[in-house]
Amino acid sequence: MFSQNDFSLKGKVALVTGASYGIGFAIATAYAKSGATIVFNDVNEQLVEKGIAAYKEEGIEAHGYVCDVTNEEQVNAFIKQVEKEVGVIDILVNNAGIIKRIPMTEMSAADFRKVIDIDLNGPFIMAKAVIPSMIAKGHGKIINICSMMSELGRETVSAYAAAKGGLKMLTKNICSEYGEFNIQCNGIGPGYIATPQTAPLREIQPDGSRHPFDQFIIAKTPAARWGTPDDLAGPAVFLASDASNFVNGHILYVDGGILAYIGKQPK
Repeated sequence: MFSQNDFSLKGKVALVTGASYGIGFAIATAYAKSGATIVFNDVNEQLVEKGIAAYKEEGIEAHGYVCDVTNEEQVNAFIKQVEKEVGVIDILVNNAGIIKRIPMTEMSAADFRKVIDIDLNGPFIMAKAVIPSMIAKGHGKIINICSMMSELGRETVSAYAAAKGGLKMLTKNICSEYGEFNIQCNGIGPGYIATPQTAPLREIQPDGSRHPFDQFIIAKTPAARWGTPDDLAGPAVFLASDASNFVNGHILYVDGGILAYIGKQPK
């Protein structure tokens, strides 16, 4: 029978990769407020310290570690250390990622590979590392941060779209392989989110008008606004909680309706 406690994460250990700031930080903060113990990693000590300080400001005692998600040896050692110092991971959020906005014919194969390595190989390596302990424990939640580019293409993002499309299918395949072990693997596909990284695209122009890209996004979004990191909190908690125990292999797009909308007819 349904209970509000089905949404609680009390007693759970949640690992959110690349969660020193931005979307990962918002998701981890929501998890902490729902009762979870927070573990996060980043690629250097400076970012980890920045993250720990940010969590402390929110009253959260997070466990931060330096780890490169593309380095399988580092990841395996990291997961063993977390299991020893904090506990077996109940929830993994594969949030770490990059984007390189370069026209395809101008993009080097090395840059393409770097995006694929972080955005697709990283989640594969992380999931591979935590699944055995999830099987032994009898449950687990893996949430991959996908994208609208898991479904759509757009100029200058060939590597990112390829990686996120692959991550969508990796999500479905983890569900297919490990669903019988009570492991649910789902994805979240954020729309355009207002973060410090996208702030320049939302600046009011000298003549008082919106930035052209800001105008484009507002026109393409039925909600008529950018999303916020907090808009991802509820979906992320749902997919990490017992309330979603029969939801598996699903990509939940949190995009204000962009993917449902063909766009306005030209006047």
